[in-house]
Amino acid sequence: MSDANAVSHVVITGAAGALGRAVAQHFLAQGARLALVDHHAERLAEAFPGLDNSQHLLLSGDVTSAPEMAELTGQVLKAFGHVDALVHIAGGFEMGEATHALTRASWDRMMNLNAWSFVAVTQAVLPSMIERRSGSIVAVTAKVATRGVPAMAAYIASKSALQRLVEAMAAEAAPHGVNVNSVAPSVLDTPANRQAMPDVNPEEWVSTSVAAQTIGFLASPASAALHGQHLTLDT
Repeated sequence: MSDANAVSHVVITGAAGALGRAVAQHFLAQGARLALVDHHAERLAEAFPGLDNSQHLLLSGDVTSAPEMAELTGQVLKAFGHVDALVHIAGGFEMGEATHALTRASWDRMMNLNAWSFVAVTQAVLPSMIERRSGSIVAVTAKVATRGVPAMAAYIASKSALQRLVEAMAAEAAPHGVNVNSVAPSVLDTPANRQAMPDVNPEEWVSTSVAAQTIGFLASPASAALHGQHLTLDT
């Protein structure tokens, strides 16, 4: 990527969530033009009131649908000309059954949201980066992706699959000037996590602001030598 416009055009999925909003604010502060993607248009409008729609795009779409992501990316490329960085935050979390009692529905839901969505989004965006021989892709994986935990088998398997996809794509894209990496948070300090775990001290969690800054680094020219890395975020 060239320093002049390294992060001038950024696509963020899951943009209406707590981390998505923090990442958007990070890039907005740098003067980047953003394509903000979320499943529901209403959530985007609520998360980004007053955003200048002549400069930025608010786009609703299903990140697990390759056709929808292809159509959405076409809109982004028509408006922006190119994409410098893709930050794929969209995904899902749920506690589940014991591994021996795992349902196919739980398995498919987690794999679809956390692993397949990365394929659906990147297969729409990556070709244009390869054509320009410039770009960064940053996924959000998880610290727990490295080993199993009770009642989280489907979630952890899907995040581990996502890490393997990041590594494989990094090896494929590096010769074309594109770097692909992930951040792997422990627990993010979000309103949803505070509500779900009221007895845990949130000071032990990772702030979304710090996570956004790390993502910003991975999307910048400073990370040009990083390929297929998972930066663990912990306190």
